[in-house]
Amino acid sequence: MNAPDLKLVVNNTPAAGVSRFHESARAQVAGAATYIDDIPEVRGTLHAAPVCSPVAHGKLKGFDTSAALALPGVRAFISAADIPGDTTLAAFAHDEPVFAHGTVQFIGQVGGLILADDAMTARRAARLVKWDIEVLDPVLTVHEAHALESYVLPPVHVKRGDAAAALRRAPHTLEGTFEIGGQEHFYLEGQIAYVLPLEQNQWWVYSSTQHPGEVQHWVSHALGIANHAVTVECRRMGGGFGGKETQAGHLAVWAAIAANKLRCPVKLRLDRDDDFMITGKRHPFAYHYRVGFDDTGLLSGLDLEMLANCGFSADLSGPVADRAIFHADNAYFLEDVAIHSFRCKTNTQSHTAFRGFGGPQGVIVIERILGDIARALGKDPLDVRLRNLYGIEDRNVTHYQMTVEDNILEPLMTQLALTSGYRERREQIEAFNAQSPIIKKGLALTPVKFGISFTATLFNQAGALVHVYTDGSVQVNHGGTEMGQGLNTKVAAIVADELGVPFDKVLSTASDTSKVPNASATAASSGTDLNGRAAQFAARQVRQNLAAFVAGLDGVGAGAVRFEGGQVITDKTTRRWEDVVGAAYANRIQLWSDGFYRTPKIHYDKTTMLGRPFYYFSYGAAVSEVAIDTLTGESRVLKVDILHDVGRSINPAIDIGQIEGAFVQGMGWLTTEQLVWNGKGYLQTHAPSTYKIPATGDIPAHFKVDLWPEANREDNVHGSKAVGEPPFMLGISVFEALRDAVAQAGGQPAMMNAPATAEEVLRSLG
Repeated sequence: MNAPDLKLVVNNTPAAGVSRFHESARAQVAGAATYIDDIPEVRGTLHAAPVCSPVAHGKLKGFDTSAALALPGVRAFISAADIPGDTTLAAFAHDEPVFAHGTVQFIGQVGGLILADDAMTARRAARLVKWDIEVLDPVLTVHEAHALESYVLPPVHVKRGDAAAALRRAPHTLEGTFEIGGQEHFYLEGQIAYVLPLEQNQWWVYSSTQHPGEVQHWVSHALGIANHAVTVECRRMGGGFGGKETQAGHLAVWAAIAANKLRCPVKLRLDRDDDFMITGKRHPFAYHYRVGFDDTGLLSGLDLEMLANCGFSADLSGPVADRAIFHADNAYFLEDVAIHSFRCKTNTQSHTAFRGFGGPQGVIVIERILGDIARALGKDPLDVRLRNLYGIEDRNVTHYQMTVEDNILEPLMTQLALTSGYRERREQIEAFNAQSPIIKKGLALTPVKFGISFTATLFNQAGALVHVYTDGSVQVNHGGTEMGQGLNTKVAAIVADELGVPFDKVLSTASDTSKVPNASATAASSGTDLNGRAAQFAARQVRQNLAAFVAGLDGVGAGAVRFEGGQVITDKTTRRWEDVVGAAYANRIQLWSDGFYRTPKIHYDKTTMLGRPFYYFSYGAAVSEVAIDTLTGESRVLKVDILHDVGRSINPAIDIGQIEGAFVQGMGWLTTEQLVWNGKGYLQTHAPSTYKIPATGDIPAHFKVDLWPEANREDNVHGSKAVGEPPFMLGISVFEALRDAVAQAGGQPAMMNAPATAEEVLRSLG
């Protein structure tokens, strides 16, 4: 794999801005990193297994648990009747029952738990529970739901200018439909919770969650107790990708209800099949659009309808669908536009957050439209994309009234086209295709402009604690969670530089609601932006305390005290960091502090969908070259070149790893990861045998990633930019390259839906 030459450093300063190993890498490789299933179980722990609905929709009359309870080792069945608090989850829309009662709304909905002495007995018993259900007709597609006006939330409409008039005036128009599937998170560590009762009706919850604060709130709400009686801890997750933002809370609540009922520790870990059947996915979308354009490909009117398949409850569908609206422009100025978003209720799993959080579903439709415009005009799609880019001083305001102030789209795309040899390769591919009757190649360069911040403004805040101990070692705790993305590594580097100590002096500890309360989810790519800055502010306060102390010793101003390379330096004296800390403690100087950060500049009116929901934009572009077999529909990604904007990187090795991983995950969404529900609402692709994520053999032989060499123009921590979600959408270049190959084979790329499986490619070839 072609990648920048990354020289790893272990013990050196500065800590930020250089490539260094993930803080848990050695422990993970050695099998010594602790996940929840590795925690030694307390004596008396019972294991839970979910009892899942066998039908998609119906009236629930009751359960027959006699066969299950007769199994040796089975201790109890827990259902809605055992909930001491609210029987509805404390989710935003308050529309999802903790356990099914009254009705069932999808195959896999949890109606209760079986508790047993071991996990396998619990699972066997759960399958013996019989449901008494009066079956009703389910709603399984967005088109059915839309026709019935079955929505989890009201529709949203965003308009600028007069799209209808612009379409009437346009020299050319296109109309089309498009459907894109969902995506299973397929984290390596499945959903898990372990709940331990403490004294005086207090609870300790180990949860593999991206949002410990929400788990705390949900558990206390279900138990009918105050938040302060519940502590949630998460040292690390084995992947999350958004699937553990809200839906980890379900397991914690279920286990807590069982633990409360039986007054003993309860552990609940879903196996892979149950995880597929119970938890939500990326939202599938369906689109209908009419677009106008001139002879150069310049857009002159767009009317776009988005149908989001939300599943049976709202979950995070509101903000996901909102972000799809915000990103329906991607990199392009939409002058006259009308976007209609319908949040459709179906009898399937309640779909949820997934890397990109609606952004990919917005970006892909405009990229598809521009690709079709280019083919209609006989132009290179890159030229049509460049023609429609946001401008610098004009054509620089989004359809939701945010000015694009940090635009680097044109130079970034132009540089990538040059360094990847896009124009030359376009000619080479056309020559190859002319001589190759069966194998056809395609090429596409697509950009991404992704807004960074939670669209719900209140979540853009974070807190952190920094403790300096008398031996000079440093501990940092913050509200973010580590899911393998390197958040703790970056935060430790930021703190180390703020204190002027080596990286290995700083230890990041488990996320814990008893240390940093009310923390936002680690999501929206904002983990480092928020928690890194909060930790920096906490460390800065400690440094200022020490600087004032040293300044008094040396008779200099506090601003003249420098902290560098493990030393504290003034014009008069150089002291070891450890000596200064010890002396400060002896003089009763505070050696710990908290830090708090809230993102500046953002404001957003949820009613009108107008304002500045994002602090800044991250940019990137990818060139993908593919080949298809016109006889079988099989495809392969041959070459990928990426130029991506991460600002001034805190850790280039981690950032490049995130870019590579996000791209491959995006590629999987659009090529092989197909979710199939049958006519009864049963998810047929519910295991690795039927659901294909990309494997090592799918990685292109040529895979080159470069970083854009410019710091964030906004005052973000270390001059960095978020990296988790934006490069996911670079995978759209693969989909557009496949459509290019189909076009060059004489097929109908406008027919192609996603994912572009072999069957879908073959269908579009006609």
